[in-house]
Amino acid sequence: MKLTELEMKEEQVSLLIKTVEAFASRARQHDEDGSFPFENFEDLKGIGYPALTVPKEYGGAGISLLDMLQFQEIIGKADGSTALSIGWHMGIMKHLGENQIWQKETYEAIARDVAQTGALLNNAASEPAAGSPTRGGKPETFAKEVNDGWVINGRKTFTTLSPILDYFVVSATIDGTDQVGNFLVKRTRDGVRVDETWDSIAMKGTGSHDLVLENVNVKKDDLVERLTPGKKKATGWLLHIPACYLGIASAAQEYAIQFAASYSPNSIEGTISDLPNVKQKLGEMELKMMESRHFLYGVARKWDESDAATRDAMGPELGAVKLSVVNKAIEVIDLAMRITGARSLSAKNPLQRYYRDVRAGLHNPPMDDMTIMQLASKSIAEQN
Repeated sequence: MKLTELEMKEEQVSLLIKTVEAFASRARQHDEDGSFPFENFEDLKGIGYPALTVPKEYGGAGISLLDMLQFQEIIGKADGSTALSIGWHMGIMKHLGENQIWQKETYEAIARDVAQTGALLNNAASEPAAGSPTRGGKPETFAKEVNDGWVINGRKTFTTLSPILDYFVVSATIDGTDQVGNFLVKRTRDGVRVDETWDSIAMKGTGSHDLVLENVNVKKDDLVERLTPGKKKATGWLLHIPACYLGIASAAQEYAIQFAASYSPNSIEGTISDLPNVKQKLGEMELKMMESRHFLYGVARKWDESDAATRDAMGPELGAVKLSVVNKAIEVIDLAMRITGARSLSAKNPLQRYYRDVRAGLHNPPMDDMTIMQLASKSIAEQN
């Protein structure tokens, strides 16, 4: 009997929840060691997770944005670093497959590699001098055209998943022009190396090291996309970012509830969950989580059900989701730490890790100030 889409999703959710149980138990050690959770990605590959956003015609599951975000929240609750890392791959593969940005043959080859082997891909766009790519800085990494292709030189920062990526999508200025292109670079190319520079106190397990390219030769058709400066399309897949931080907040909320329901100091009868001031904080946490889920998943559903023209106009709305969910996640974890008290600062307590990890969301795109400016422009335009 053929399973319905709902039954298939329920099976996927059940399998994912079971798979990520181990992530939570490993998270503390990877955080303390600053190590990369290779085993988590092997587990995700084992259940075919990297291929879920690949179109069905190439061997994937072609899941919706809503499904992807709900899955990402599940992973985020177990381990934020793993969720944020795999989220980039999941979103980019979905975006490329749906919008047919690359030549069909190129995308199909990568997509089938993902479906068959669990190959992983991410963008390499940030640079020390250029800052965040969303600010429009021109890459200092450059690609020089030669007879048989391109030679690329440069350094990229914050290359999440770098210890395990099979493919890098590298933005580079085309030498001798003002043009910028995205180049597909296989990890196995000569001149490709990773400098282990990631020393952040947050999201320590993302492996966001520097990618160094020294005279890397790629083929002519590895120039997969020419970028237009200042032209930014609305990108629903970036909602994987708030989904991750919503997951972290969910873990903090669960910890705080369990602590409040079990902690009984000898100065009171019952547990602190009976105290009005603690109930106040628990209620505030639940309200913020409810608001975040409705906003995130409501906008994701709208994206899934909209045509291209409607999606193109959703940029400010998508940015608002990220801003709202991430900042509420920070507030939820702050409340959880207030309920738990000074013990939340213990190195053994997961709340201090959640506190550090969730603040990284402030520095993921889009930035809060850019979102606020977009919303202001939107409101002014609607009145004219």
